[in-house]
This record gives sequence, C-alpha cells and structure tokens, in this order.
Amino acid sequence: MASKQSFGSFIIKKRMEIQMTAREFSKRINLSAVYICDIEKDRRPAPRAEVLDRMANALSLSSSDRDIFYDLAAKSKNTVSEDLPEYIMKNNEVRQALRMSKDLDIDMMMWQDFMTQMKNRKK
Repeated sequence: MASKQSFGSFIIKKRMEIQMTAREFSKRINLSAVYICDIEKDRRPAPRAEVLDRMANALSLSSSDRDIFYDLAAKSKNTVSEDLPEYIMKNNEVRQALRMSKDLDIDMMMWQDFMTQMKNRKK
C-alpha cells in the first residue's frame, strides 16, 4: 500500500480501472453523488461498515485490494479496520499478543519475521 494513497484516491483509481463514473458508482451503492465526491476528495472519512461492503462489491475488489480498501477506510476514520475487531475480541491470545508487542515496543522487522513464520507454517 502506497503511503501517500488515501481512501478517496483508492476509490477513484479502482472505479476508473473498471470504467465506472462517480455517478454510476453512487447509484450502484445507493448514495448521493455529492457524498461520493466528498469521500473521493477526502473531505469526508469512510462510511460505516455496511456501506463499505457495498462499495467493495460494486468495485469488484480482489481479496488483497479489499484489505487495502478496509485499511485505508480505517485510517481515514483513525480506527482499526472493520474486518479485525470481531476477530480480536473473540481471541484472548490475539489481544494479549498485541498488548505485549505494544508494551515491548516490537519493531516492524520482528512483525515481518512473525508473519513470515506464519506463512511458512501455512504451506
């Protein structure tokens, strides 16, 4: 994910890739064109989860693009991605691991090593 990329610019890029106008997009997800314009220009944060799901479906996002989409949406609202809180709250070990990594000030290199280990176990 590009660090300069915003939620709004991501939507514009994906909408243009499938050659959909903002007006068509707004009709497809049942929101006003002005509201979509405000989101795309980063004048508004991302909408609530139900609307995000409609947006992702209308844009026909791949799995990896959905991850970026939800992360950028969360960043625009200064919160955690919509797909994570339920998982975190259902798993005590996940909460403990996150708190421990925060308390120990774990750096990105250690997180990358951890993710590599998880991917290797999955194989």
